[in-house]
Amino acid sequence: MLGVCIKYFHENYGGMLQAYATVSFFKKLGIEYELIRYGKQKSFSEKIRSIPRILNRTLLNDKYEAFKKKSGLKAHPQIAALNEQRDKAFHRFMDEHFTELSPIYPNYDQLCKGAERYAAVLVGSDQLWSPAGLPTNFYNLKFVQDHIRKISYASSFGTKHIPWYQTTRTAEYLKRIEFISMRENAGQQIVKALTGRDVPVVLDPVLLFDKVGWEELIKPEREINEKYVFAYFLGNNPEYRKAVTDAATELGYRIVVLRHLDQYVPEDERFGDIALYDVDPARFLNLLRGAEYVFTDSFHGSCFSIIHEKQFVIFKRYSDTAKHSKNSRIESLCSNLGLTDRIYSDPQNLRKQINHSIDYVEPKKKLSALYDLSYAYLKEALDGIE
Repeated sequence: MLGVCIKYFHENYGGMLQAYATVSFFKKLGIEYELIRYGKQKSFSEKIRSIPRILNRTLLNDKYEAFKKKSGLKAHPQIAALNEQRDKAFHRFMDEHFTELSPIYPNYDQLCKGAERYAAVLVGSDQLWSPAGLPTNFYNLKFVQDHIRKISYASSFGTKHIPWYQTTRTAEYLKRIEFISMRENAGQQIVKALTGRDVPVVLDPVLLFDKVGWEELIKPEREINEKYVFAYFLGNNPEYRKAVTDAATELGYRIVVLRHLDQYVPEDERFGDIALYDVDPARFLNLLRGAEYVFTDSFHGSCFSIIHEKQFVIFKRYSDTAKHSKNSRIESLCSNLGLTDRIYSDPQNLRKQINHSIDYVEPKKKLSALYDLSYAYLKEALDGIE
C-alpha cells in the first residue's frame, strides 16, 4: 500500500483540487493508497526545538496573512458569516472525495511506527517543502524509515532560495528520498545545488487530467447564462481589481468574483457584479469553465484556464523583490508552456492581451510532452506497489 502526504484539508480551491487530482490518478493506476493523518501533538522538547522556526521569514509572512484574515473577519461579522458558508462547502467536498484515510497518528513516535504500514510513502505537490515547514519533519518524509521507498511528486519549495541556515538540513532530507521530481524550475535548481542530483520538472497533479478527464471527475454544469469574466484573486492588490474592471467594461461582460478569499479585502466590497460564497471546489471549476475570460493571481487558476483552453491573464501575487515571493511557480508554468505573454505587466499591455486570443496549439504540444515525462516518472517510482 502507498502512504500519501498531501494537504487535502486546506480551504483553498487550487490546493484541494490538486489533492483530488493526486488521489484520482492513483485510482486510475489501480494503486491502493491512504492519506496519512498526523495529529502533531508535540512533546515539550519538540516545542523547544521548534522555537527557531518563528524567525523564518516565510513562516512570519504566512502567520501575518492568517492574522489579517482573522482580524478582518472579526471586524466584519457579515463577511465572516459568508466565509463560514464557503468553509462548509469545502468540508462537504472534502468529506465526499477524501475517504481513504490512515489512523490519526497523535505524535511523531506514532507517526514513525505507522510508516511501517506502507511499501512506499509519497509526498504530493503544492508548496509542502516551504522553508517554513522544515522543522515538522512530515512533508520532508524524515519520519519514514530508510528501508521504505520515498517518493516526491511535483514537490515545491515555494521560493527560489533556501535560507542559508536550512541548507544542510534540507540537503539531508533530499538525499534520503529515492525518487524526486519538482514542480518548478527553481526547485530543480535548488535540488541540484544541494545534492548534485539532476531531477525532472513534472506537471502539477491537476494537469495530469485533460479537459475530458476533468469532466469525468467533476460534471460540467453551467449556472450563469450570460457572458462573464471570472475574477479569482487571492492577493489584495487594488490595481489588479481596477484593471479587471476596466477590461470587463471594454469586453462588455459582467464580472463574477469570489471575494475575501485569503483575507478581508476592502476593495472587494466594490469589485465585481456577481459575488458568490457558497462555492465548493466543484462549483469553482464550473464557474471557471463557463467564463469567457479568466483573470487570476492563482497558480491553479491558471492551470485550469489552460486545461480548458480559456482566454486568461495571470497576475503576479507577490513583488519580484519580496523575500517571501512565491512567483516562481507561475513563471515556470508560463515559461515551460510558452505562455509568458499572458503575465500581466501594466494596464496598457492588458488591453493588448485581452484583444489577442491565445493559440493553444503549441502550449498543448508542450503540455503533452510534459505529461508523457510525468507519467513515465510516476510509473517508475510506483513500480511494484500493488
